[in-house]
Amino acid sequence: MRNNDSAAAGLFAGISAFLLWGFAPLYFKLLDGISSPEILAHRSIWALVLAVAILALIGKLPDFLATLRSREKMVTLSLSTLLIGGNWLVFIWAITSNHLMDASLGYYINPLISVLLGVLILGERLRRLQWLAVGLAAAGIAHDLWQFGRLPVAALILAFSFGFYGLVRKRAPVDSLTGLAVETLYMFPLAALYLLWSDSPSSDLPGNSWQLNGLLLLAGPVTLTPLLLFNIATRRLNLSTVGFLQYLAPTLHLLLATLAFGEPFGEGKLVTFALVWLGLLLYSFDALAQRRRLELKRKALA
Repeated sequence: MRNNDSAAAGLFAGISAFLLWGFAPLYFKLLDGISSPEILAHRSIWALVLAVAILALIGKLPDFLATLRSREKMVTLSLSTLLIGGNWLVFIWAITSNHLMDASLGYYINPLISVLLGVLILGERLRRLQWLAVGLAAAGIAHDLWQFGRLPVAALILAFSFGFYGLVRKRAPVDSLTGLAVETLYMFPLAALYLLWSDSPSSDLPGNSWQLNGLLLLAGPVTLTPLLLFNIATRRLNLSTVGFLQYLAPTLHLLLATLAFGEPFGEGKLVTFALVWLGLLLYSFDALAQRRRLELKRKALA
């Protein structure tokens, strides 16, 4: 019964995390008129403040300080900072510039990009269906280039930056909250200097309305809350379940882009997304089949 309760709590946490990530564009749209770098600056500062406060509250501040003293971890996390900082900046830009559909495409193809990076960097081998899934995603991108005369640059940056981010973070054995605290600490000097030197009216917090300052401070919880829920989910659910849940966020992004923000979703875009969706379907089917094979093998050896 306890295991069932744990799995139910994990499922609730996972769904909540991806729903929050999926609806995050609604929050960033409220900051309309503020530049993407300025929003990123506020996001990194208030996420750092909240992360350190939570670490102190749960008694993990010593782990954070130990990480700061580890040269190897700090070097690795400096690279992950560049990747996640770039990812955040492009995502915010995509929302505020009415390119949320490109962001949706990027997060749809991210699992397939991660598989491809595993082959190219870690020397992993792909099964036939996995190769076909990656090929379909590539065909979708090629169709976008042929149809619109340009690559979906924002989508590719988001997919590759997050894919590489996952690879880099694997080499820094720290928990997600501690890692995020270090990454936002790295961002803090640039963020603070940007806000101090910026001539943007909204960068002057004492001169802002309390409503605007409230929205800016909300960037901390918007960043950390889904991450904490995601950590709960990954501890209580198997990876295949978490893998399926991750499609909630880009699906919500696509719905928001078309239904709420009025971005066009014509036949050309439909073909691009259909190819990627078919690739994801094959990838998911192959993952489930492989998991089933491994379970049967374990039972046979037991």
